Amino acid sequence: MLRDRFVSDPRFRAWAARFFLTRFVARRRTRELFDICAGFVYAQVLAACVSLRLFDVLAEGPQSVARLSARCSVPMEGMARLLDAAVALKLVSRRSGGAFGLGGLGAAMVGNEAVASMVAHHSMLYADLADPVALLRGERETRLSAYWAYARAESPASVSGDEVAPYTALMAASQTLVAGEILDAYPVGRHRCLLDVGGGDGSFLRAAAARAPGLQLILFDLPAVAAKAEARFAASGLSERARAIGGSFRNGPLPQGADIISLVRVVHDHDDEVVVGLLRAAHAALPQGGTLLLAEPMAATPGAERMGDAYFGFYLLAMGSGRPRTAATLKALLTDAGFTQVRRVRTHTPLLASVLVARRG
Repeated sequence: MLRDRFVSDPRFRAWAARFFLTRFVARRRTRELFDICAGFVYAQVLAACVSLRLFDVLAEGPQSVARLSARCSVPMEGMARLLDAAVALKLVSRRSGGAFGLGGLGAAMVGNEAVASMVAHHSMLYADLADPVALLRGERETRLSAYWAYARAESPASVSGDEVAPYTALMAASQTLVAGEILDAYPVGRHRCLLDVGGGDGSFLRAAAARAPGLQLILFDLPAVAAKAEARFAASGLSERARAIGGSFRNGPLPQGADIISLVRVVHDHDDEVVVGLLRAAHAALPQGGTLLLAEPMAATPGAERMGDAYFGFYLLAMGSGRPRTAATLKALLTDAGFTQVRRVRTHTPLLASVLVARRG
């Protein structure tokens, strides 16, 4: 179309960069394009800071380059370069006397093991994205598909404890942020029994137990994962309220007895055929009037558009299973599975999780 021909013409872009009514837009787009090109470098600066525990060190107070060089075992020149980069990214700030302290974004990283775990985990994703075209063509095995052992397993229920341990720990680390978002958005205390499908080590159910003292809890996950959850329930003093059941929703029904079923960051990990089967199984397991709570990052979320189709689109491609879906797509899948009164519930931070609630009619 005519607009595309204009904006892609180098002469038009040169003119727009000079003309006083368009130059601000042209400069902003130049910055945005550069940030896309440089995004990997920015991420690696953050990764270096996390690996060196720089934010924890700076939480003690402003420190000099020399002091930080000694604390982090990085030569002075290298530390100075890292600090300059971190200042530019607002992770670190310059202080008086040539010292450095926490920046606004760096302060948010202090004690934040959830984000730190994800930053460290991304080394596998970056390796898988080294040749994005080969990834799109399906020409290479990926590290993430091996990490998420159930994603391509012919028999997920047979996945061993050693195989599930790394990703179960990762999900547990990040669950603290997500659980709070979900439980603030939807009070589970109005229910009698909550079944969490794909519940990992039980982090979400333990958070729900703290919010709703009278709530009974059931966890359903692969046998090796359920065993870890059972141990965590016992250690938390929840054995009388919580139980873990091992199995796979790919090839069997879900446990009965709950009046609410939660799917927390489960659906986007799976392809449509598996998702349709899971939602139908949830519908069958709930009593009349029962509730399904579906929570995950969703594509096309206002203010977090890049998170959906860009980040999760390629992450799940490397993982070998699933895709990001919009709230509208998920509503259609829920309706097709027999659910009614499907509605979206507002969360404080939609980038972390959006929530859909549906009823079994």
